[in-house]
Amino acid sequence: MKILIPVDGSAQALDAVRHALRLRQEGLNASFVLTTVQEPTYLYQMVLAPDADVLERVTGAVGSRALAGAEALFNAAGVAYEREIGFGETVPALIEMAERQGCDAIIVGARGLGALRSALMGSVSQGILQASRLPVTVVKHPDEGSALA
Repeated sequence: MKILIPVDGSAQALDAVRHALRLRQEGLNASFVLTTVQEPTYLYQMVLAPDADVLERVTGAVGSRALAGAEALFNAAGVAYEREIGFGETVPALIEMAERQGCDAIIVGARGLGALRSALMGSVSQGILQASRLPVTVVKHPDEGSALA
């Protein structure tokens, strides 16, 4: 079994990583792909506004920083993983990566931001649930169930 884990550097994404590692520790025979998606950098941004943010997106530095916490958890657990940094619209890019990587499932953290906490779950996790043909596990952050504030 191969599992895609989208991460963005947030605590909620790391909850999904910890959940996957716990499943592995409990005997799940799986391999993992840690992924992140960066906003696209358009040519006019590079030509007209070559600032540090644009250059970091072009070089993948932003994506590498987003993956750093998840990679540290996998390394500490001694579990091998693959990594991929994608570009473009987040949900379609993640679905495409899962299909291209031959994944069997997706584990994603519930970000819980936005209007009424995006109906209790982040828009990316909600989008993945709607768009994916693969089984999707959404991992809630421990304090998300305590209040709707």
